[in-house]
Amino acid sequence: MFAIIAAICFGLALLLDLLGEGVEPLFTVGTLTLLGLLFVALHLAGFAAAVRGGNWRRR
Repeated sequence: MFAIIAAICFGLALLLDLLGEGVEPLFTVGTLTLLGLLFVALHLAGFAAAVRGGNWRRR
């Protein structure tokens, strides 16, 4: 989940950088990049790892 959010943040940062646009009061390219790195770190640290798809059975 966090990896998907990070990919979206990186994609938005790339588009804003390529277009030369920015939403200055809220987000800049640097802010979106740091936000993406935060979500990658959370993903690699194992947060939300307990949320899994449900094709397993208890014994």
